[in-house]
Amino acid sequence: MQQTQLMNQFLIAMPSLADPNFAQTVTYVFQHDEEGAIGLMVNKALNIDMGEVLLHLDIKNTKPEIASIPVLMGGPVQRDRGFVMHKPVGAWKSTLHVNNGFAITTSRDILEAIAENDGPRNLVVALGYAGWGPGQLEREISENAWLSVPSDPDLIFNTPLEQRWEKATALLGIDLKSLSHQAGHA
Repeated sequence: MQQTQLMNQFLIAMPSLADPNFAQTVTYVFQHDEEGAIGLMVNKALNIDMGEVLLHLDIKNTKPEIASIPVLMGGPVQRDRGFVMHKPVGAWKSTLHVNNGFAITTSRDILEAIAENDGPRNLVVALGYAGWGPGQLEREISENAWLSVPSDPDLIFNTPLEQRWEKATALLGIDLKSLSHQAGHA
C-alpha cells in the first residue's frame, strides 16, 4: 500500500480495537509518508471547551457563543498541542492545506481571530494527535484494527460528535456494530 493512499482518509476503529484511546473513533489522516502517519480523532470530546482554552491562552473572547464549543481529543500524543481543523482555509501563520478548501492550523493567530469573530465559518479544535511510525499503520490495518474510507468534511463539521463513528461506517455501506469482535482467516 502506498503511504499517500491514506492521506485525506478517515480511519474507522474496528470494534475489536482494544486500545481505549481509539475505541470507536474516527481519525482524519492528514499526513502519511515514509516516516509514518499523523491524524486527528474527530469524534471524542475532552472535558474542556473553547472558553477554557482561550482563558488558558489569555485570549479575550468577544464572541460568547464560541466559549461552549467542545474541544476534541485529537489523539494520545502531545495532548497539550492544539490543532484547528477549518474551512475556508484563510491566511494563518502555520496552516497545512489538506483538502479542497479544508485546512489544519496550529498557530495562535487563528484562535485570536475566532475569539474576535473573524475566524473560519467551520471549525473543530483538538488537543493532541494520533501518530504512527513507519509501517505501523499499514500493519495495524492488515491486523484488522482499522478500516479506511475517503474523508468527508461534512462529517467533521456538520455531524454531531456522538454520530460520527456510525456515520463514518455508513460511508463504507456497513454497520460495524454487527461485526464480530474476532477476526477470521480463511
